[in-house]
Amino acid sequence: MSEHYYAVIMAGGTGTRLWPLSRKRRPKQALRLIGDRTMFQHAVDRLAPLFPPERILVVTGEEQAAILRPQAPQLPDENFILEPMGRDSGPAVGLGAIYLKKRDPDAVMAVLTADHYIANTERFRAVLAAAEEVARQHYIVTLGITPQYPSTGFGYIRQGARLGEFGGFAVYRAEAFTEKPDAATAARFVESGRYTWNSGMFIWRVDQVLEEFAWQRPLFYQQLQEIEAALGSSQEREVLARIWPQVEKISVDYAIMEGARNVAVIPVEIGWSDVGSWATLLEILPGDEGGNVVTGEHVAVDTVNTLVRSDARLVVTIGVEDLIIVDTEDALLICRRDRAQDVRALVQQLKAMGRHDLL
Repeated sequence: MSEHYYAVIMAGGTGTRLWPLSRKRRPKQALRLIGDRTMFQHAVDRLAPLFPPERILVVTGEEQAAILRPQAPQLPDENFILEPMGRDSGPAVGLGAIYLKKRDPDAVMAVLTADHYIANTERFRAVLAAAEEVARQHYIVTLGITPQYPSTGFGYIRQGARLGEFGGFAVYRAEAFTEKPDAATAARFVESGRYTWNSGMFIWRVDQVLEEFAWQRPLFYQQLQEIEAALGSSQEREVLARIWPQVEKISVDYAIMEGARNVAVIPVEIGWSDVGSWATLLEILPGDEGGNVVTGEHVAVDTVNTLVRSDARLVVTIGVEDLIIVDTEDALLICRRDRAQDVRALVQQLKAMGRHDLL
């Protein structure tokens, strides 16, 4: 692996589907959801020794940076790239790219996230090393996760012709991206054997991804150029604060990936999970004999497949199954396991009610 290879961790957002534990002042990536390390700490930890701390960058907001910096003191302060406000993953990637270009024009960047769970960290590092080789051959590389079931919650990538083998991993041309299909389509995709889940992890040369922004999102590219011209100057913060609110809010998939040229996909099994809701933790964390995942004090009678998290008091359950119960000092969430995604809608409702004290 070359000294021009950098990891860029996307660590913005609050994780509304993990309310009431996740709040603006306590975002998802700063929570200890798996073991005694936060999601952000797991994201940094699993990169060693492939990436030394000086080549790990973090794109996040100012408030979140104040929370995350103490969690990873080995990362240099200047490696935190601060967005004035969240504009989704597309602009975050663009901002990380221009900062990296200024630092190292020959850089290859691995775009990673602070809220994924990866069980097989050794294989994860191995596929990242292989992906750099592919990116050096002017491919935009994405990691595709071998589907475990026909999920309607993930995007899918269709594999095309085999491009070869790199570091022991088969690499294919990526033919198409499909966002969150319906159940019948997802089942057809999985059955075909030609589709992987879109992990949201990308590896590319910095100059190449900026070329994609230039031809697919010319207005945003123009905005990036204006910010880039001010980097390192006394005007940097002022220019960023002026331009960033005008930037289009868009995911990197819609911004460039769906229309990108020369895209490769590496299918891989790394024990990956997008920790997008409380229900995900029921799937990935070890449970008791009834399949219950418990943090805190819990007494159960005839309780199965239920997640209980309480920092404040004893929780007792009798005759329930497939529930999510999260108890904090000022809010209690109880919902069916299959409705865990709807927590996001609840947070919007609280916002509309003016209950900012709970956000």
